[in-house]
Amino acid sequence: MTLEFSDLRRLTDERASAFRAAVASAPSLDAQVPTCPEWTLYDLVHHLGGGDRFWAAVLSAGPADVPPAKAIAERAALTAPRERAALLDWSRESTQLLLDALREAGPQRGCWTWWGASHSPQSSGAVARHRLQETAVHTYDVQVVLGAPQPLAQQVALDGVDEFLSTCCATTAAWPHEPTAFDFHATEGRSWRLTLDGDGARSTRMPATGESPDGTPGARVSATASDLVLYLYDRVPADGVRIDGDASLLDLLRAWEPED
Repeated sequence: MTLEFSDLRRLTDERASAFRAAVASAPSLDAQVPTCPEWTLYDLVHHLGGGDRFWAAVLSAGPADVPPAKAIAERAALTAPRERAALLDWSRESTQLLLDALREAGPQRGCWTWWGASHSPQSSGAVARHRLQETAVHTYDVQVVLGAPQPLAQQVALDGVDEFLSTCCATTAAWPHEPTAFDFHATEGRSWRLTLDGDGARSTRMPATGESPDGTPGARVSATASDLVLYLYDRVPADGVRIDGDASLLDLLRAWEPED
């Protein structure tokens, strides 16, 4: 069960506030972000705020088959202040633009998204769900800069595993290798299976026991929900989670770039 729309907006606001608090205490906006190679802290703030503004414009445009021209133009012309206080104000305004657009749209309004062939709907609710995860993971990135990374909140992380698999992995594009499956088990008691074959990739919830009625997966990844999300987003290495089965299959999954 996913988070309620009101919770998605509230948690995004909370994570964005935590993001700015971490940026405010960082030694310099020029500090490198180890989890985002070649990015400085300024680049990260620019990226997250720019994303908020882009998706606010997408939501305001309503249903569309292609990215709205206004959203593209605004992203191309995007600038952010270099001075820290002004940058944080700009970031706060960016978050508010997104939250206002989500509030106006409600959870069901259709809109363009890049995940059209996934299991996630092309809707404002799905955008809210994905932006929460982006904000939570980038808050972790800033905390890494400070040397004090914190686990993602449990309710955010549990929804995050499900959201990543259904949005970023599920597709109708054919898997170019032998059919296989991956199981992801959160130590909090929730499990998912990602099945890949000639029909694409499909994500399903598994029984709370983590036992699947459909046989043994090619690989199984077990960790806290937070570490599963951070592993899926390449924030923690493979040795930060437990992998059973053929770990090389996970390399194939990471390298796969399906064309829908």
